[in-house]
Amino acid sequence: MLAYIVRRVLLIIPTLLAIMVINFAVIQFAPGGPVEQTIARLRGTDVAATQRISGAQGEFASGQAQRGPQTSTPETSRYRGARGLPPEFIKELEKQYGFDKPPVERFLLMMRNYLVFDFGTSYFRDRSVIQLVVDKLPVSISLGLWSTLLIYGISIPLGIKKAVRDGTPFDVWSSAVVIVGYAIPSFLFAILLIVLFAGGSYFQWFPLRGLVSDDWATLSWPMKILDYLWHIVLPVGAMVIGGFAGLTMLTKNSFLEEIGKQYVVTARAKGLAENRVLYGHVFRNAMLIVVAGFPAAFVGILFTGSLLIEVIFSLDGLGLLGFEAALNRDYPIMFATLYVFTLIGLALKLVSDITYTLIDPRIDFEGRRA
Repeated sequence: MLAYIVRRVLLIIPTLLAIMVINFAVIQFAPGGPVEQTIARLRGTDVAATQRISGAQGEFASGQAQRGPQTSTPETSRYRGARGLPPEFIKELEKQYGFDKPPVERFLLMMRNYLVFDFGTSYFRDRSVIQLVVDKLPVSISLGLWSTLLIYGISIPLGIKKAVRDGTPFDVWSSAVVIVGYAIPSFLFAILLIVLFAGGSYFQWFPLRGLVSDDWATLSWPMKILDYLWHIVLPVGAMVIGGFAGLTMLTKNSFLEEIGKQYVVTARAKGLAENRVLYGHVFRNAMLIVVAGFPAAFVGILFTGSLLIEVIFSLDGLGLLGFEAALNRDYPIMFATLYVFTLIGLALKLVSDITYTLIDPRIDFEGRRA
């Protein structure tokens, strides 16, 4: 097992590199890069956005004043919307964002910094990317961790019970609930919960915004915990309602498939108790497919599934950060989050393989090629 783990860890390196290369290449052909975004802001009416590039303008103006008036021939810019802006100013913007270097050099420099988790500075937030990620991480961890635990804690027992009582009234009405949860996305449930319980039209039992109250720092520790749980009830509830359906049906179908196999019939014929047959023999085989999907489910819930929930409940987490970075072409945040998410996903995939052997010791990864 140790040799397999070493091979898988070494395989993470080329896999991560290939993912970063492909995404970096795609970005090079995407229109509306950071220079174009800055030019658009400069030509717009957003005073705050214009102030972000005032430094580059000031440097250019200062340099022009020192050199004195010069005559230059008109130069066609390769950026749309840059007409009327001095070519020297465009070059200054390219230097500011690192686009004065060839793409290959920029990629190698980026990966060298990423090896030591140096993700640079955001183009439009004037803060280091690692600081932004650390600031937003508690929100995403809160939503992702509680949602994952509750989804698995509800789906697995419910799926097992539905498999055991297949065809009974319990299975029928619980399937109706599962279908409703599967058909309606999480953000619609979030809106419904707000209307019902957050002062929308009926009750005002839960807060609408934020992860904690404004006076959270002044509360005692028991009250801090209660205040935190009070704030996450609705967003986590919306994510759980919209996420447990698929896992419940997957668990049920896995158990039904295993219950019908010969070894279960033999175990029952030997007089073993039903719980012993179910949890001593069927469980470890039926849960393999559920365990296999855990890494993707966790990463999806933690980093992407909560995007609309964060927007609806005004929770400033990693999902919202990545979405805004994509809109603004904030490449340091985009590539840093891609790098971290991919690394976590590959690591969790290895963890799921190790969990395989804990659930079913008959699985031997030593005999397989990594």
